[in-house]
Amino acid sequence: MARDSYHHGNLRQALVDATVALIEQKGPMAFTLAEAARQAGVSAAAPYRHFSGRDQLLEEVVRQGFLDFAARLEAAFDGGRPSALSAFLRMGEAYLGFAAARPGFYMAMFESGLSIAGNADLAAAAERAELALVRAAEALFARLPLGRRPPATMVANHVWALSHGVVELFGRGRPGTRSPIGAAEMLESGVLIYLRGLGVIPE
Repeated sequence: MARDSYHHGNLRQALVDATVALIEQKGPMAFTLAEAARQAGVSAAAPYRHFSGRDQLLEEVVRQGFLDFAARLEAAFDGGRPSALSAFLRMGEAYLGFAAARPGFYMAMFESGLSIAGNADLAAAAERAELALVRAAEALFARLPLGRRPPATMVANHVWALSHGVVELFGRGRPGTRSPIGAAEMLESGVLIYLRGLGVIPE
């Protein structure tokens, strides 16, 4: 597939697709630029037409991953319909769905150790994903008196961390190997317990 993309003139995307496939096989730290070129069906020198090196190629993989991730979170929230709470919980499902459907991107985003701050486009993509969670948290707290509203960014980051932990501990491998409860149920119950502890939803 990557080779076909290249022959149609899309070498840049062919290299991204090849890198994602390699990450799924080897992890985000074990591939080389030469391997990505070989996977894409081009010479070892060809990637340098678009990328200065391996890290820049990996940055593009991470950027595309965050854009897709953010779009899925935004679509799941869907303006907070039919309720902010149900929409917020749907975002958790979207988080797990992204990790399962696009593992190469997910590993690149969260396991590569790549610095996001030095790449403005990459930072903007990552911030879009975080902002989706922050806005959802704000909608969730909208009916609470101002003095009782938890910081939305704090809640977004806590739920993000909880979601990532569920993926790492319960969302990989065969279902039931670590817990008889599925990853989706584990995440939903954890989020509900957390929100109840904050007094956002009743007991």
